[in-house]
Amino acid sequence: QVQLVESGGGLVQPGGSLRLSCVVSGLTLDDYVIGWFRQAPGKEREGVSCIDSWGRTYYPDLMAGRFTISRDHAKNTVYLQMDGLRTEDTAVYYCAAGRRILTSPWNQDEYDYWGQGTQVTVSS
Repeated sequence: QVQLVESGGGLVQPGGSLRLSCVVSGLTLDDYVIGWFRQAPGKEREGVSCIDSWGRTYYPDLMAGRFTISRDHAKNTVYLQMDGLRTEDTAVYYCAAGRRILTSPWNQDEYDYWGQGTQVTVSS
């Protein structure tokens, strides 16, 4: 049974940092693409970062330079380091797993498994 469990969310001031974790069970990171997505109130879910089975990383232009995705095979965990947080980064953050990128790392239809999400609130 595949399971993804996010953690690490919370309340942080603008300019601060958070590191989110996605613990994956039931699959091997070397065989799957892991993506981070977020959904703010009243907005559509959007891609934040992605790491493919070969370890290549992808970021939308809006997050490039502020967010960093990484993985630890020993812990079967994918991390999202978020620096320079802004109020507009407030959202529920989800990790997801898919077998491969066919069209775009942000195409949510290409992800088969999703976590339950973790809330990130950026506020002073």
